[in-house]
Amino acid sequence: MASEVLVKAKKIKRRKQTIKITKIVSLCLFIFLTLTFIVLSLIYKGGNFVITLDRNADLESSLIIYENKVDRNFSRQLFAEEIPFMDNISIKWLPRNIDTESDGDHNGKNYIAYTFYVENVGKENTKYWYEVVIDDVIKRVDDAIRIMIFVNGDRKVYAKKNEMTKEAEPNTTPFYEGFADDEENTVVLESRDGLKPNEADRITVVVWLEGDDPDCVNAIIGGEIKMHMIIREEHTGEGESLTAKDGKKEESKEEEKKDEEDKKKEN
Repeated sequence: MASEVLVKAKKIKRRKQTIKITKIVSLCLFIFLTLTFIVLSLIYKGGNFVITLDRNADLESSLIIYENKVDRNFSRQLFAEEIPFMDNISIKWLPRNIDTESDGDHNGKNYIAYTFYVENVGKENTKYWYEVVIDDVIKRVDDAIRIMIFVNGDRKVYAKKNEMTKEAEPNTTPFYEGFADDEENTVVLESRDGLKPNEADRITVVVWLEGDDPDCVNAIIGGEIKMHMIIREEHTGEGESLTAKDGKKEESKEEEKKDEEDKKKEN
């Protein structure tokens, strides 16, 4: 009888130790997962899209950006509203008026849509570049991502090349492929020439997961992507205001008249 009590006491002791160890392991795992979640939340924050004027631009930059044409409250950075979850959809499901339906944020259930303006407040024509950079990707979700950009109504859809064929996806412009040693993963790089003084370009950026893409597979479920857009002004010295050009034309005409009068006098 005494040995039986002793055996039961040992079992109870082992059980208590097992429960205690399990609680400690569970607590450590919970703390680890919580910290991981906090870190990832700080880094990825649900897929924010940021538009920035180049911080290295000349102090005399003639470009400003703003999201409301009426208020024109310009800033060096604009932040598109995040969406917590993005399921795959088709481009056919996007609103037909997605470019003109609203200024600023006008996200849908499974896509980001943001409209803003780039205005030339200088005295001369200017040229600028707009660049979309992917900062980080989880689970290769960029294989099926689509970036659609409207500039004054003109539309272009950008996508990564097909993983198998290495060819452009139908009706898309392949992601920009820069130099292999580039620090930034630039996927869109386009220029806008001849923006006149007091002229503003309307730009709409739409981002979604294309369900008809062959690379949109179950393996990318749970993936995330972080990206931003940069507006860079190019100072070439080639752009001239209309007033300056007209003035030069008038000067050249006057010089021609003087030359003709001098020739008549000589004759």
